[in-house]
Amino acid sequence: MASSLTCTGVIWALLSFLCAATSCVGFFMPYWLWGSQLGKPVSFGTFRRCSYPVHDESRQMMVMVEECGRYASFQGIPSAEWRICTIVTGLGCGLLLLVALTALMGCCVSELISRTVGRVAGGIQFLGGLLIGAGCALYPLGWDSEEVLQTCGYISGQFDLGKCEIGWAYYCTGAGAAAAMLLCTWLACFSGKKQKHYPY
Repeated sequence: MASSLTCTGVIWALLSFLCAATSCVGFFMPYWLWGSQLGKPVSFGTFRRCSYPVHDESRQMMVMVEECGRYASFQGIPSAEWRICTIVTGLGCGLLLLVALTALMGCCVSELISRTVGRVAGGIQFLGGLLIGAGCALYPLGWDSEEVLQTCGYISGQFDLGKCEIGWAYYCTGAGAAAAMLLCTWLACFSGKKQKHYPY
């Protein structure tokens, strides 16, 4: 099986896939922010939430439904900042995943990744990491929304957690993006083999 990647390129392909998978898993999981409401643990992502209050008609009180799910609509996401974060981070994850899958295909297909294509792929990875980083930076701006205030003891605000904690998925998403920007972008420059020039 012919490859269009150098030894460095194979490492780049595997690391690119690992970074993309890490960022995508972190983005999809609703564990960016942890808190509690009505004595039950609550967690948020950019577009998903675990545990939410509903009014129990039979007991005439609020109870917590301990389930995870997406918001019913895009407008249902608690703040404009989280809606922007969802779009920007999702786009960045898509770019990282696209480059990672292309790089993995380069392990099996000859003449797919040249030096120029590798450098362009590195640039796309840098852009993807930058978008995810921007999404992670925007996320704390939504901590003053009503849903987060209820969960964080009514003392949270922008860049102020109140009684909440940052969850593992937030770190996971950011770490994948940082590794893609710093390591993968650099390795991509040395990933492709020199193209053969045919005399015809």
